[in-house]
Amino acid sequence: MSEPHDIDGVLIQWGDRLFYPGNRVVKTKPQPKLSGLAARQQAAAIRERIEATVVRRVPQVMVKVTGGGRGMKAIAAHFRYISKNGRLEIEDERGETMRGKDALHELADDWRFGGSLIEDVSDRREAFNIMLSMPRGTDPATVQWAAREFAKIELADHKYVMVLHDHQANPHVHISVRAESKHGRRLNPRKTDLHRWRETFAEKLRERGVEAEATRQATRGNSRNYDPLWRIKAREDGRLRAESVGTKSSQRAQATRADAAVAWQQIGRSLAASDSPDDRNLARAINRFVEQAGATTMTGVHKLPERKSVAPETNIERR
Repeated sequence: MSEPHDIDGVLIQWGDRLFYPGNRVVKTKPQPKLSGLAARQQAAAIRERIEATVVRRVPQVMVKVTGGGRGMKAIAAHFRYISKNGRLEIEDERGETMRGKDALHELADDWRFGGSLIEDVSDRREAFNIMLSMPRGTDPATVQWAAREFAKIELADHKYVMVLHDHQANPHVHISVRAESKHGRRLNPRKTDLHRWRETFAEKLRERGVEAEATRQATRGNSRNYDPLWRIKAREDGRLRAESVGTKSSQRAQATRADAAVAWQQIGRSLAASDSPDDRNLARAINRFVEQAGATTMTGVHKLPERKSVAPETNIERR
């Protein structure tokens, strides 16, 4: 049997690789030397995220940068698209709402002259288009509230507008944000920013009682290439001539999935050796999860050891 603090150390070390890639520790030894309440709390948080991923299969949020306008002409066109040419309500960073074609013209003028002048066509990206989405069945008003709170945190000091789309299968919010902030700093989203944005959006949904996670694809055993907005629109209009490659197959993507698989195996082995029935049940759930994912993405992962005396799984399955 493993001591509780040893198990917590493994969870913290390898859980960081799975769920907090920005804090990833490259060296595998020594394990993080956390003690007392802080270590127990961090390990408990990782257990919760593991259970959400492998047992409850909590819905995953989607946050995508779908493009951006190089000039006011492209930005205004996106305003028209997300608002259905002014028919849908637009909300700005001050919480003010507007509707109609005249409002779109006023909005475009405000962005054109509200800071550095934005010409009709620009050599640089003057705005970013972001889409925040949840699966079918999620309350659209909650998605809109969470997107609003997300924008207040992550897009502070920038002009932005947002529009809720609840007429399609999955409720989602389109946000257009001016690249230049009110203080002259420019937005330049990177991969680490996108992961943080997903975490923020998921956190706000949970505040409203909606189960939501922001786990990386590699952690979930997925390798899907999501289509850009132009491809989705072209498919809907029947204009798409060729489908995109559906799976990420680059060397980097494969290495990331392999790293996640090793982390799952280390965590599963540690939990399987625990005195706690809940930990051992969680290890069995990880085992099933890895086996299912391994058929397509998690290669080179061996089955975790089974214990003969394992408490019934009903407690963890009901959570």
